[in-house]
Amino acid sequence: MEVDSITEKIIGCAIKVHRALGPGLLEKTYEVCLAHEIVKEGLVVRRQVELPVIYDGLRLDAGYRIDLLVEERVIVELKTVEQFHPIHEAQLISYLKLSNLKVGLLINFNVTMLKSGVKRLMN
Repeated sequence: MEVDSITEKIIGCAIKVHRALGPGLLEKTYEVCLAHEIVKEGLVVRRQVELPVIYDGLRLDAGYRIDLLVEERVIVELKTVEQFHPIHEAQLISYLKLSNLKVGLLINFNVTMLKSGVKRLMN
């Protein structure tokens, strides 16, 4: 399956979760529900995937975790914030670089319309 199709399915699942639950809940709640919907779409998803930092041959297990990794190709970082800040995008870009992946979705569930809370970023 192409990455564009994967991201479309993820966004569709996120919209479904947001319509059902609305804004204002904890990030973990959206994570569990979104993972459930993604699996229902027939995609493979892993939650809270450890992401080590490799520096000069040194492996640092610094506690970085990818919220959702879908089909081993798309990183999904979830937020429940008033608005995105540059640090949120920087975090996702860093995760893409560290994992050697190309595409990530930043999804903020703390918005009235989820469409305004989704950003697709590329490495």
